[in-house]
Amino acid sequence: MNNVRPIDLTGARVSDKFWGEYMELVRSQVIPYQWEALNDRIEGATPSHCIHNFRVAAGLEEGGFQGFVFQDSDLYKWLEAVAWSLAWHPDAKLEVLADETIDLIGAAQQPDGYLDTKYIIDGLENRFTDLMNNHELYCLGHMIEAAVAYYKATGKRRFMDIAIGYVDCVDSLFGPEEGKLKGYPGHEVAEMALVGLYKVTGEERFLKLAKYFVDQRGQSPLYFEEELKKRGRQNGWNGGTLGFQYYQAALPVREQTEAQGHSVRAVYLYSGIADVAAQTEDAQLFETCERLWNNLVNRRMYITGAIGSSAYGEAFTFDYDLPNDTVYGETCAAIGLCFFARRMFENTKDAKYMDVLERALYNGVISGMSLDGRKFFYVNPLEVLPEACEKDQNKRHVKYERQKWFGCACCPPNVARILSSLGAYAYQESDDTVFMSLFVGGTFSACLGGMHNRFSVTTDYPWDGTVKVKAESLERAEFSYAIRIPAWCADYQVKINGEAVEGTVDRGYLYLNRTWSEGDEIELTLNMPVELIAANPRIREDIGKAVVMRGPLVYCLEEADNGGQLQTVRLDPRAGFEVIRKPELLGGVNVIKTAGKAIDINAWDPDTPYRRYEAPVYKERELTFIPYYSWTNRTPGEMTVWVHTL
Repeated sequence: MNNVRPIDLTGARVSDKFWGEYMELVRSQVIPYQWEALNDRIEGATPSHCIHNFRVAAGLEEGGFQGFVFQDSDLYKWLEAVAWSLAWHPDAKLEVLADETIDLIGAAQQPDGYLDTKYIIDGLENRFTDLMNNHELYCLGHMIEAAVAYYKATGKRRFMDIAIGYVDCVDSLFGPEEGKLKGYPGHEVAEMALVGLYKVTGEERFLKLAKYFVDQRGQSPLYFEEELKKRGRQNGWNGGTLGFQYYQAALPVREQTEAQGHSVRAVYLYSGIADVAAQTEDAQLFETCERLWNNLVNRRMYITGAIGSSAYGEAFTFDYDLPNDTVYGETCAAIGLCFFARRMFENTKDAKYMDVLERALYNGVISGMSLDGRKFFYVNPLEVLPEACEKDQNKRHVKYERQKWFGCACCPPNVARILSSLGAYAYQESDDTVFMSLFVGGTFSACLGGMHNRFSVTTDYPWDGTVKVKAESLERAEFSYAIRIPAWCADYQVKINGEAVEGTVDRGYLYLNRTWSEGDEIELTLNMPVELIAANPRIREDIGKAVVMRGPLVYCLEEADNGGQLQTVRLDPRAGFEVIRKPELLGGVNVIKTAGKAIDINAWDPDTPYRRYEAPVYKERELTFIPYYSWTNRTPGEMTVWVHTL
């Protein structure tokens, strides 16, 4: 496996207009807003109960457990976002708040290390009796990830020691050894979290436990079945199409060939599998990752990077089943796909994984948060009719406006933590190479040949394809600067110090190898035309339709610009496109205009649902497309990504 690792985020600063503003929004607005939500202080929002539960578990106030069984994880994800924010923007007041919150978590911890407020409050005698459904190991996983992030950002061990205490408790009870429980997480995340803890501490027992969780999943006798028998219950998913595949447990991991079940659980598991495969150099396990990746991306992913086509089980269904108006497309699932993609890249140095990560990040992830950082989507549809969302039971899960908060609020803090750690997705390093995987402006440091070197990046991406990289504080050294050439880009130019160069392309990365000096500058120009994208005809819902894209961005039609009845609109593939910069619109975007047509619905009597076929009567209509991520930040209304073509 390749030794590629994310850059140290404490030495990175994102400052371009696009991502710099997002990260500042998370730091200054989203993190404080979510703290208020966790404390149930947002008027009109669904209560979280999260801090309440920790205070009760710590003996600081009276009351019962409230909310979902996984409520603890919302606080851990918030703390992870805080940690990554502190890494690039120290904030003494925020750090004190985080330390006090960590102390609250520690106060709830039991003498043997156990820490889950649901069972601490409702009865420890029932702990670990319902792994399939009750998320104790899921909460542990998010605790570990937050604790490792906080240690990396601040150097403080308090939180990590709390997490290790809980891991020790779990490790003493679960494993292949005689007398231990043969269970594993119902909702995965502990697998990749444990590998992260192993990387920081070097303690093999954490990697061993992660590998056990991966390899034990789906083995016969099936632990979840045995668990249900003891409790006299049935698997609630057995009556439908999912069964134990909802939990990715219908088969042992190494025998799985398709992305199945709950989409977030799936990509969290696959991320953990990739981590374990890399750290144990297990080629067979990595082949499993590649097999699952290919099925997921080539047959079960939306053009926005959304995954999970069915509201039933928030799950995958079958190949090419990608409905646009009943899609689930959970924000967390797109984020989990980013986790999986980054790990696959780190193991292969193949740009195809970062191409998918970019698609998901610019479309399926940031669509999950409003431009002011105060409202959120759980579901990310590609087609919306507001009346249908309100009156069709099959579309009730689809919202046409983002919500202030959710009772099941996994998505908002997940968005915050991935955006706060953006630098780790943009830039990576090995001993002799710097990788530019996303085009993000700012400064970052990389350790090459034992020497720390600093680089600055300037760009107006994704609106413009020019990216400039300047070497700063650089000791004269030989190494490669590897630049991902996006799959969407058919034409590019690169210069070093004003002179055109070619470099060497390997698996989608352009390698520029030379002896570098301070002040050297790379200028990359990516040609960024507007393109129409068609779907494989096996995707029934998209036959005869196209999507407008420019660079990494998927565009959509919104009622605010184009009026209603968007199902009548027709794109003319022969018409030209005009790209117009609109600094005042939606935080500053490029809109795309083109001449199109729309079926004249006034040619039909509204009380005549059907009639003998006649050629449609069209009206000319100028079409205005906006970036998909920015939809419904103005007046709620219809929206569509896929548009019929003439």
